[in-house]
Amino acid sequence: MKAMVLHEVCEVVIEGRSPLTNLPLTSVPLQLEEIPVPTPGPEDILLKVQACGVCRTELDQIEGRITPPRLPVVPGHQPVGVVAALGAQVSQFKVGDRAGVTWLYSSCGQCKFCRRGEENLCDRFLGTGCHADGGYAEYMIVPADFAIRIPPEFTDPVKAAPLMCSGAVGYRSLKLSGMEDGKTLGLYGFGSAHHLVLQMASFAYPGSKLFVLARNPLERELAQHLGADWTGDIEDRTPEKLDCAIDATPAWKPVVQALENLEKGGRLVLNLIRKEPADRDYLQKLDYVQHLWLEKEIKTVANVSRKDAEEALALVAKARLQPEVQEFKLEEANKALIEVKSGRIRGSKVLVM
Repeated sequence: MKAMVLHEVCEVVIEGRSPLTNLPLTSVPLQLEEIPVPTPGPEDILLKVQACGVCRTELDQIEGRITPPRLPVVPGHQPVGVVAALGAQVSQFKVGDRAGVTWLYSSCGQCKFCRRGEENLCDRFLGTGCHADGGYAEYMIVPADFAIRIPPEFTDPVKAAPLMCSGAVGYRSLKLSGMEDGKTLGLYGFGSAHHLVLQMASFAYPGSKLFVLARNPLERELAQHLGADWTGDIEDRTPEKLDCAIDATPAWKPVVQALENLEKGGRLVLNLIRKEPADRDYLQKLDYVQHLWLEKEIKTVANVSRKDAEEALALVAKARLQPEVQEFKLEEANKALIEVKSGRIRGSKVLVM
């Protein structure tokens, strides 16, 4: 089968941008290779991948902000496809069923976090495309218990793929924000996750005001098209204070700006795995009275659970939401990643097999 493989941690170079690390420099971090089709174990399924979303977390792996626990590895944690083969002990799927895989490849199932439904916090959490080969390939295996059944409403795998991460983790961030109908929500950054969060929030909280702050005018234009009540740049003051805010950007500046726009008792959720170091010095502008006092909260999102994905799919189906997607061939994965790093984002980028 064909697969895009990561062999070493490196910095992805964008034309006109100086390197920030001492890592090897490249514009082609992933290599297109022919590798054997994997064989499922007794509790696994073999998924014939039809589409796989491209996520900024892949850049975190490639550039070492998340240390890959194994190399070489096939990235990709938003695959959707068809079950091609079953392990001997698998009963919940049959060949021909449609399934997807989230960032959660597996967890122990026995620790206190797993027992209370917080498998995303398990110490033995394994990430798809990180600890195990993922969906930048024509086939992959996944434990059947952690595969997500794709509801019949999602007939197009390309539109379903972003829901495996951007939709699921976006939904989790919305839950953790404490959002309720009538509250005001601010979204910092408007990439793959937030273009779905905006639509989810618009459907679930029709009496709320939804503000989007993004540096890219094209992202603000898309936000307006999708129903934002107001859009502005990252540094702008919002028309009214935010009861809830979610930051999905790789920079530190939006954290300070969001806290300044946050209402007393409001909550800021940081929805990403790692922040990049380029503007970390901006945190020196943090002022306790201006940014933190009066019971403001900061909360982070860590991974996703199976329940997040299932609930997100149900909400998207009920609301009949449509992800905005840009399609790429499997062998164009490097191009898609470079566009993500350079900020050329409109909705979600998806590899099509």
